[in-house]
Amino acid sequence: MTIKMINEQQNLQEVIQILLTHLEPSKVMKFWAVCKLGEGNYLQLKDKLFAQDDVDTLYEKIKAYQDMESNKDKT
Repeated sequence: MTIKMINEQQNLQEVIQILLTHLEPSKVMKFWAVCKLGEGNYLQLKDKLFAQDDVDTLYEKIKAYQDMESNKDKT
């Protein structure tokens, strides 16, 4: 059996992306602060996480998240 070694930085980026997909950004940042994950280069990580996004796509993601949250509150 072979064991695939995972790069810690790549793993952290994937985990953060999953958290950002399922939680509001303020909760992810609070979690990040508690875990002291801010020790690395935030700007470099931000550039990698949002490389495909521009203002319009980020706006659409934020709007979709807010709509989803407001729909949850109505149920």
